[in-house]
Amino acid sequence: PPEEVEDASEPTKRDRSHLESTLKLNEDKPADDFSGVLQRLRKIYHSSIKPLEQSYRYNELRQHEITDGEITSKPMVLFLGPWSVGKSSMINYLLGLDDTPYQLYTGAEPTTSEFTVIMHGPKLKTIEGIVMAADSARSFSPLEKFGQNFLEKLIGIEVPHKLLERVTFVDTPGIIENRKQQERGYPFNDVCQWFIDRADLIFVVFDPTKLDVGLELEMLFRQLKGRESQIRIILNKADSLATQELMRVYGALFWSLAPLINVTEPPRVYVSSFWPQEYHPDTHRDLFLKEEISLLEDLNQVIENRMENKIAFIRQHAIRVRIHALLVDRYLQTYKDKMTFFSDGELVFRDIVEDPDKFFIFKSILAKTNVSKFDLPNREAYKDFFGINPITSFKLLSQQCSYMGGCFLEKIEKAITRELPDLLGSIGLGKKPNILSCDITGCGETPKNRYKKP
Repeated sequence: PPEEVEDASEPTKRDRSHLESTLKLNEDKPADDFSGVLQRLRKIYHSSIKPLEQSYRYNELRQHEITDGEITSKPMVLFLGPWSVGKSSMINYLLGLDDTPYQLYTGAEPTTSEFTVIMHGPKLKTIEGIVMAADSARSFSPLEKFGQNFLEKLIGIEVPHKLLERVTFVDTPGIIENRKQQERGYPFNDVCQWFIDRADLIFVVFDPTKLDVGLELEMLFRQLKGRESQIRIILNKADSLATQELMRVYGALFWSLAPLINVTEPPRVYVSSFWPQEYHPDTHRDLFLKEEISLLEDLNQVIENRMENKIAFIRQHAIRVRIHALLVDRYLQTYKDKMTFFSDGELVFRDIVEDPDKFFIFKSILAKTNVSKFDLPNREAYKDFFGINPITSFKLLSQQCSYMGGCFLEKIEKAITRELPDLLGSIGLGKKPNILSCDITGCGETPKNRYKKP
């Protein structure tokens, strides 16, 4: 029959109009001007958080410096998952890069071996990682610390696309099971962690036809701990399976991820095929399209809430810095209490670092106000930390005060409990609650803004 002849040629492309309308790509709406809020945020960070961070060398514990470029950067969407699940195809599709010279390579083999940052620029061009890291105005300069081998695996692509004026995409190398970090030649997990810590939305993409939750994925979910509200799971290429099979895979996926994600609210899963081709005949096209629109609305929500997320991110950072300072202070206090005129400082301190529980170091911190046991760093991290930073190089918190500047600890506590929440409140006033078009998508629930004050 003649239909078959037609099929043999070019696969037909889907209509893209829902992308334009959901992401509001054609609206020329003035960008919210948050420059005043950003100024205040920077000021709070530099005056109330950074001094404590530097004084207790927090950066060596978490490898987490916050640069000004990062405070002002756009929201970042990170694509993670095994290789060949369609991460790059999804980005090509969202940005309409298919069949342009700048489409990301896609294919059955592991194709993306780089971390690719797709950002806005006046014309299409590629930027070397070494150049990106050298530019301190961009938020990627801290990546320099992962070394030259890594920078060769980092690449930037500038694309003049409306969506990228508001958000930056990062495509990652597929997590290839049973590949050692050594073979990659750079600390892959640390690099992933750096991006995970900064991402506003994390798409973990799976291919339902080859679902294998292996070790590296387990590692990945361990790294995603504490970021559950940013995670969205995508069951891509959904039209390549029969419905019954798809349901089975959906169940299997949750079953295998359940031990890895222990939160009360499981991450949202999107089931669809994110690429330009028409859905396979006899599959749930309506469902797939609705799911895709829901995902786009999710993306919009992140763009709308970017300022709230930024403030919340800095506040979370401040909470961690405060806990770290309290812990170092506690280690130091214990050390001073144990030291006598005759004792050997190294031995005394080794005893404390080896078994902090014997001295109730972590317990005593939990007794302090506003410390959650989930925010405590692990004990092992402090063995390494004090291996590089001798305990005697720190000062007690009670000595970190100046007549003019006040006390470091009080300043950071004021930032956490008053200044940052007030800053959050100040942007809430001018915003109208945006009504999500749930009648179109049947989304049923609006994505929660998890930072609103109860």
